[in-house]
Amino acid sequence: MVKIGIIGGSGLDDPKIMKDAKEKEVDTQYGKPSSVLTAGKIDGVDVVILARHGKGHTITPTQVNYRANIWALKQEGCTHIIATTACGSLREEIGRGDLVVLDQFIDFTRHRSITFHDNFNDGPKHTPMAEPFDKKLREILTKTGKELGYKIHEKGTVITIEGPRFSTKAESKMFRLWGADLINMSIAPEATLANEAGVPYAAVAMSTDYDCWREGEESVSWEAILKVFHENAEKVKQLLVNVIPKIKV
Repeated sequence: MVKIGIIGGSGLDDPKIMKDAKEKEVDTQYGKPSSVLTAGKIDGVDVVILARHGKGHTITPTQVNYRANIWALKQEGCTHIIATTACGSLREEIGRGDLVVLDQFIDFTRHRSITFHDNFNDGPKHTPMAEPFDKKLREILTKTGKELGYKIHEKGTVITIEGPRFSTKAESKMFRLWGADLINMSIAPEATLANEAGVPYAAVAMSTDYDCWREGEESVSWEAILKVFHENAEKVKQLLVNVIPKIKV
């Protein structure tokens, strides 16, 4: 029996794409409520959508332990998990509005301080996992995205870092030297726990600020990012509606 768990920010937890949708909050072993679950069916398949930051961002990112998302979906009996996340692009060929199916990550968990050198002299921590994202799920997401006519990149390496998804020029240069395509702050702990729990996990990144790598964090206004985020959220919802019936046990 297939049951799909979807992780996304506010905007992805949309009951309109589901049948018989019901909401509830989940307490986890990590403390505070992890987020709001919206459970229902898409094309006859059981689906649970978990908003990373809570419905309408009433639960802030700093209150969410990202491992709690996977824990909650595991408790709900999800057999597969698809994460959707907004990212800053580090490479020009990944344009604002593009979707990227992730295939690996570089885990860099030191929190930013005041100066660049205090943060990054010791380099990144590479994940030891050879297959952090499920190959079959990645193939379904990629093929379906292309069938829908989206500009979708088949492979992407995300660097996960505590702090904003934007970067300065110096940071962006260093991240690109390490081989990262995108900046995000949640994928590593989710992918790690999904692997530990034995649940197939894949992630689709929504590129919202393609020129952050070129100009720094002041190059894109928050209003512009929100506009692209909402446009991308609609793309991703359509992608999920078409992907879910194709997933088999």
